Amino acid sequence: MKITILGIESSCDDTSAAIIRDGLMLSNVIAGQAVHREYGGVVPELASRAHQQNIIPVISEAIRRAGTGKSEIDAIAFTRGPGLLGSLLVGVSFAKGLAASLGIPLIEVNHLQAHVLAHFIRTAQETETPSFPFLCLLVSGGNSQIIRVEGYDEMEVIGRTIDDAAGEAFDKCAKVMGLDYPGGPIVNRLAVGGNPRAFSFAKPHVSGYDYSFSGLKTSFLYTLRDCLKADAHFITHHQEDLCASLQATVVDILMDKLKKASIDLGIKELALAGGVSANTALRDTFTDYARRYGWKIYIPPLAFTTDNAAMVAITGYFKYMKKEFCGMDVVPFSRVIL
Repeated sequence: MKITILGIESSCDDTSAAIIRDGLMLSNVIAGQAVHREYGGVVPELASRAHQQNIIPVISEAIRRAGTGKSEIDAIAFTRGPGLLGSLLVGVSFAKGLAASLGIPLIEVNHLQAHVLAHFIRTAQETETPSFPFLCLLVSGGNSQIIRVEGYDEMEVIGRTIDDAAGEAFDKCAKVMGLDYPGGPIVNRLAVGGNPRAFSFAKPHVSGYDYSFSGLKTSFLYTLRDCLKADAHFITHHQEDLCASLQATVVDILMDKLKKASIDLGIKELALAGGVSANTALRDTFTDYARRYGWKIYIPPLAFTTDNAAMVAITGYFKYMKKEFCGMDVVPFSRVIL
C-alpha cells in the first residue's frame, strides 16, 4: 500500500506545498513574498495576508504537478511551529479544513525537525542519506543549533545560540551596510570578490557547544563607525572585503563548535541544514573539514535549504508510519526548543 502525504509549510514568508509518496517527492511548490524587501525584513501582518492569497493556488499546483488527486492523499502534514503565529495560523487552519473535508488524519510537524529530515527526501536523483547517529548543524535566520540525531524522531539539541542566529547576523550587518533584504545571499555574492582576512571581527568565548553572534555584530558596527570617520565612502570602497571578512568570521565560529562536538562525541557523520546552509563559504569549509578530519558529510540540495513543504511532508511520512496523528484542537506555537 502506497502512502501519500501532502505537506504544507507557512512558518514565515514562503507558502509551500508538496506531495511525497513512500518517501519519494512528487512535487514541491513554493511561493515567495517580495513585498518585504522594501521594509528590510519580514512584516508579520503582510506575511499572513500573502499566505491567505497563496495557499490555495500553491496546494492546487502541488497536487497537479504530482499527477495525483485529492482522494489519493492519506494524510496532511503541516508546520505547527516555530514561526510567525499569523503565518502559521493560515497553514494550520487550511490543513484542518482540508483534512476534515477529505476525512483523513492530520500530522503536526516541528519546523526545525523538518529541516534535519530534509536529508531523507528521495528524488529522481538518488542521494545517500545519513546513518544514525549523526550531527546536524542547523543554521538559519532564526536558529543556530548543533543537533545530535539518533533517529527520525529522536533528536537532542546539544548547542544553540544564546542570542542572535547566524542568519540574523548576516541580515543585520548587511542592513548596516545599506544592502537589500535578505542580506545573507547578497553578502555571499559580494564576498566572492573580497579578501576574507581584510578585517578582523570579534569572536565569542562561549562554553560548550553554544553560539553567540551579538558580539560579532557589535564589532562589525564599531569597525564601520570608526572607519567612516576617516572615509565617508568607506563601505562603498571596501564592500566586498567587508562581506568576505564577515562571512569568514561567521563560518569560523560555526565550524569551530561543530568540530569540537564531533571530536568530543566521536561522531564523524555530519550534515548541514537550514537557510544558511546555502552559503557558499560554509559549504566549502564544511567540505574542507571533511577532508581534514575524515568526516562523512551530507549537504542538502539548494532547493531544500530554505523553507519548503517537502521537508514537512517527509517528516509527516515518518510520523504516519508510526500513526502519530494530532487532533483538530492543535494550535500553532511561535517558539520552541527542538
